[in-house]
Amino acid sequence: MIKSAPPPFLPHCVVVLLFVLLCAPSVQADSDTADQRRLDILTFGTETEVAALIQTLRTEGDFSLEKELIEIAENTRNRTILAGVLNFFGEAARSGLEERAIRAIQERDFEANETILAAVDYLGRVNAANAVESLQDLIRSRESFFLNNAIRALGRAARGQEESGVTDTAAEFLLDFYRYRNPSHENQREAIVAIGETGSSTGLQFLIDIISSEDENVGLRIAALEAVAAIGNPLAASAVVDAVASTDPAVRSTAVASLGPFSGAAADQAVLDGFRDSYFRTRQSASRAAGQRQQESAVPFLRFRAENDDVPAVRDEAIRALGAVNNSEAMAALDSLFSARGNSDRVRLMAAEMLLQNNANAYGTRVVVEMDEAQARRQTALYNGFIRILSTSPPSASFEPAARRLIRSGGVIERALALDLIATNEFRHLADEVRELLDERRSNASLARRARTTLERLGLDEKDDGNE
Repeated sequence: MIKSAPPPFLPHCVVVLLFVLLCAPSVQADSDTADQRRLDILTFGTETEVAALIQTLRTEGDFSLEKELIEIAENTRNRTILAGVLNFFGEAARSGLEERAIRAIQERDFEANETILAAVDYLGRVNAANAVESLQDLIRSRESFFLNNAIRALGRAARGQEESGVTDTAAEFLLDFYRYRNPSHENQREAIVAIGETGSSTGLQFLIDIISSEDENVGLRIAALEAVAAIGNPLAASAVVDAVASTDPAVRSTAVASLGPFSGAAADQAVLDGFRDSYFRTRQSASRAAGQRQQESAVPFLRFRAENDDVPAVRDEAIRALGAVNNSEAMAALDSLFSARGNSDRVRLMAAEMLLQNNANAYGTRVVVEMDEAQARRQTALYNGFIRILSTSPPSASFEPAARRLIRSGGVIERALALDLIATNEFRHLADEVRELLDERRSNASLARRARTTLERLGLDEKDDGNE
């Protein structure tokens, strides 16, 4: 009897290739199924299911369903769904829903209050100049439930529209509202803030008069200081400098913080004086103003505050300001704060973040080394902090070894970081490692979606076409 020959032996690499080819349709099918599930929720889901999906998209920063969300917003009056979409788009200052939001205001008798508030806030966040008239009508109606939000949104919507005259018109409207409509104290404050939001100098003298009056309500003086800082007209500088000497600590700290946009020796000295104030918020404000003005003379004060202040919020602001000044002396101070392993995690992480923002190529490798050291020492909070700042750092070729290592051998958090680094730095030569994460059996659904988004950002296909 002749025995049949055994099947030929297949090399291991061929077996692996066959396995991948056989699984590929299933992986793609799983991906398609997950995407279709989201579309089905938008089309057929309850308000609870849609709200949960929107929250997931918000967490992921995913706007892949932008067109479908706009469509559902255009065609629903469901308060939960519509408010959810408006809030989602508003938080990201994403345009596309302006007309729907204006319609919600104009047809407010038929909309839920929650929807109207979401529409008002959205229009402000996207600087919708075409909404100014509708917002003014809403303010004129004096419907108290919407008044605060509408005043605030009007200021934001009018900003940057100087050429059309909308900016000045909105500021004049707010001045008229303040002077002649007998607003409550709370609405007075909102009107002052909104005048500043417009960026118009139309109400500048009005604001200066409030700042300069020692008899004026403290809350309104603070609002006026913040408003002139938002406008940035140098004519207000002397009033702000004078307010730094106020006997009220809240006015004093706000005045110092408001010096940011103003130049000149008097403003410089007022900032330095702020570092000596016993009220911690004034020292914090001095740090913020020094950073905004990139005031090099403040660097020694900032370093001292970063190293010695007994209030963490002041130390944080001083470190940020050193990063904003960004000269050799400031960078040396940040390097010292980052390198000293005896410093708190908070100080080291903030210093590292500033160093990367200013010079990722020079400091990227060192930050990765410290991240690995934190992992080896099981300093979980410090390690996770380094992951966070690396994921938001400017591009740098120095991150390539870390991205390669993390995507191959890291856990879920590390692989998510690796995908961010690959996308931000355009490490296209790591595309194969990204594609491996498309298989949810090797990662999970969230990583698979993130990997797909990464390939899209790199302009690559999910299958290797051999052209990378």
